[in-house]
Amino acid sequence: MKPRALLETGDCMNSKQKKTFETIFTDPVNGNIEWRKIEALFLALGAVRTEREGSAVSFVLNDVRADFHRPHPDRAALRYRVKDARSFLKKAGITP
Repeated sequence: MKPRALLETGDCMNSKQKKTFETIFTDPVNGNIEWRKIEALFLALGAVRTEREGSAVSFVLNDVRADFHRPHPDRAALRYRVKDARSFLKKAGITP
């Protein structure tokens, strides 16, 4: 699968997902994003989610795989997860 162009990715996101996308790529990194919003963004961009043991989850987007642990008991992604999400999107060829 070849990377989607920015125009194409913008077409597949709703307004909430676009805001999450912009927040992920904003500096300084915001650690107050709810993890579920990041997951929703990945799925809207065409990622395939695989549930793993416990709170682990994997996503594959444009042949790039990333493994994450869902935050618990808090819902906030925290800065290091947002940085990892940004890195995953960049590796998958999706940038603002």
